[in-house]
Amino acid sequence: MCGFAGVISLNNSLDNSVGETLNAMNSVLRHRGPDDGDTKLVGPCGLTHTRLNVIDLTEAGKQPMSNEDGSIWITYNGEVYNFQELRRDYALDLKGHSFRSRTDTEVIIHLYEEKGIDCFPLLNGMYAFALWDTNSNTLHLVRDPYGIKPLFYMQDKDEFWFASEIKALLCIPGFNREPNTEALYHYLSLGYIPGELTAFKGIHELRPGCRLTLRVGDNNQQINRFFNPSYNIDKTITEKDAIETAGKILHDAVARQLIADVPIGVMLSGGLDSSALTALMADIRGDSDFHTFSIAFEDKSFDESSYAALVADHIGTNHHEIRVTPDCVKDLLFTYMSYIDEPYADGSAIPTFLLAESAKDFITVLLSGEGGDEVFAGYDTYSAYKARKLFRGIPYFIRKNIIKPAVDFLPVSDNKLSFEFKAKRFVRGSEFNVPRSHYYWRHILSDEIKNELMTNEFHYNNSYHPSYEYFVNKYNECKAEDELNKLLYIDYSYHLPDDLMIKNDRMTMAHSIEARVPFTDNILFEFLTQVPIDYKMKGFKKKYLLRAILKDRLPDSVLKKKKVGLEMPYSKWFRKELRGTVEEIFSENRINESGLFNPRKVREIIDNHMVGKQDNGRIIWTIMNYLIWYNQYIANNNFINNHIPVRKPVASIALQ
Repeated sequence: MCGFAGVISLNNSLDNSVGETLNAMNSVLRHRGPDDGDTKLVGPCGLTHTRLNVIDLTEAGKQPMSNEDGSIWITYNGEVYNFQELRRDYALDLKGHSFRSRTDTEVIIHLYEEKGIDCFPLLNGMYAFALWDTNSNTLHLVRDPYGIKPLFYMQDKDEFWFASEIKALLCIPGFNREPNTEALYHYLSLGYIPGELTAFKGIHELRPGCRLTLRVGDNNQQINRFFNPSYNIDKTITEKDAIETAGKILHDAVARQLIADVPIGVMLSGGLDSSALTALMADIRGDSDFHTFSIAFEDKSFDESSYAALVADHIGTNHHEIRVTPDCVKDLLFTYMSYIDEPYADGSAIPTFLLAESAKDFITVLLSGEGGDEVFAGYDTYSAYKARKLFRGIPYFIRKNIIKPAVDFLPVSDNKLSFEFKAKRFVRGSEFNVPRSHYYWRHILSDEIKNELMTNEFHYNNSYHPSYEYFVNKYNECKAEDELNKLLYIDYSYHLPDDLMIKNDRMTMAHSIEARVPFTDNILFEFLTQVPIDYKMKGFKKKYLLRAILKDRLPDSVLKKKKVGLEMPYSKWFRKELRGTVEEIFSENRINESGLFNPRKVREIIDNHMVGKQDNGRIIWTIMNYLIWYNQYIANNNFINNHIPVRKPVASIALQ
């Protein structure tokens, strides 16, 4: 895992100050790779890289890296897990390529020499990289199919810049840090910024599974998608075939991701996905002498630590429990945001930051269960989709005049996924079509409330499409025949890369830890898109297939438990322990400073929450994170002051 940045001069001549700017960009990315770093200027291209040693810890793995004659250069972040197979299957050694390292980086270079851009779909892993081809004066920016690794870009006059994190692009002299109000408008509904939008005007994010090509001379950016799931169901696959094949593929995926020259552990939440990875890692290693890490809360409705401890004890790992308190959260509000660079409202980010901070003393790589819900159908919204079909069979008059008023009368609850919360969300959302229902069950602020919340000046200067159209458009774009696979495609397209992978990458990389995601293995993903949907979700039983795979490997209580998901009990904390923090961050001066919100409406949202009239915890958390971001990145530009000191990784395993 690493960080990189670079520039292409569109007039074929780099400015004399480019080297200094690249070094500054490298410096702010140092947490992504504290082991080594370098900057290279190659004609009109400048590349910089900061390295975290994971495979081949020697100088031979240093980047930017080139082929033998220096005609192909790469700066790369991530891991391609099938690099050994690619080297063998395409006979790269026999074709005369000289390897100076044991890295996957060098395999990509030589594979590109053999196959050109057709090599990119062959890569199975998590990656983002810039490849400069001096033979054609062409830059390729490439990002993995799931958005595990980030990649941002912008054009400034005659220079095209790119980087692993937005903060590096903010180092470019003369860049005007201006909020992108369209991105922020959708953020308030989703809790993350969707698509290629970012929080800054002029900066874009390359979408997952895409290649951006820029040839110096014609200077036209071309973006092509090289990976897009088809969901073509193979009806000849039996349930028995699905269980056996998916189980073997998952086993092999975990085995591939255990290749490293440094210690590996597991983020063990106590849920099914991370428990599966823990069990499979022990099976593959033939022992359980590795570290697992879990999060704990005082509030039992948010706490899964007892299940994590049960799995750790069942398998026999060296287990660590990290307790998250309101004081921890208060102390980290500005720090964690300084690693994300954009407003972000996922309440699992700070707990993940704390987990990675503790894990750093023991490991350099962590396995993460992210992606399991998207491939095995694990979200409650999928059950809600099935229940919606039954609910819509009830006459509308009864739904509107009896059921809805009864549900609205339920008292407000702060508990995680309380009956009150789920009932109100379900009943109101079920009146929309399928993709809009899916959006409603996930959204934070509706477009109606956003319109009340925004200032008159915002409405006068801006007009944006409703946020639900992101989901509707993806639903209509998907070629799947069944509706549930279309919902899986929506979550694959937005929730996975734009929410989960933000946390997964930034919070671990803040501590120079590489987070690997076995459920996003290409072979596993592609097989599961062909499996009949009833095997993934049988009736209302989510993750049926995964539970069947693990039935003899995990305790029954873990196999049968309901999904909880990592989140913080901020609704309760805002009324008590964090009330002072809310008042400080939501000062009228800060709200006015942002220029986005109507202070009176914000105050109404807070007051209704504090007196228990409404549970506005998610809304308060969402707006709070915007205000924190604005204060650090726009008003004061002091985000880098909140970074923690970079720590070197733990000692590596002796090379075999």
